[in-house]
Amino acid sequence: MNIKNMMRTTAGFGMTVLRIPIGIIFIGHGLPKYGWNGGSLSGTAEFMGSLGLPFPQLMAILAGGAEIFGGALLVLGLFTRFAAATLAVTMFVAIFWVHWDNGLLGSGGYQWALALFAASIALMLDGAGKLSVDQMLSSSER
Repeated sequence: MNIKNMMRTTAGFGMTVLRIPIGIIFIGHGLPKYGWNGGSLSGTAEFMGSLGLPFPQLMAILAGGAEIFGGALLVLGLFTRFAAATLAVTMFVAIFWVHWDNGLLGSGGYQWALALFAASIALMLDGAGKLSVDQMLSSSER
């Protein structure tokens, strides 16, 4: 699959309506992992290590980076499928490694991560939709 095909989207405004708030939410969840809003990278790494995740410092950097930069790409609608795939993997790990033992609806449950996972998969499959850089670039290359 080349970049032009990866950016092409025939989705309508529904994906736009989904993409922008989901991107903002991911940015909001990623920033504390890097030290904004009261969090810290070392605290995130320590938490990930306490869960038994391998290479907790690297995992903290990757998770925070995926959420911040992937979320920003979603807001812009740029490389949406790639960003959404990265975020889907991040949420998959969060569901099964962080939240699973709390159940679907329990305190710390995986319902929120599951919703973000599903939204990421939808964006990965259908692309950015209207009002996106992907749509603008892919239609100008025809």
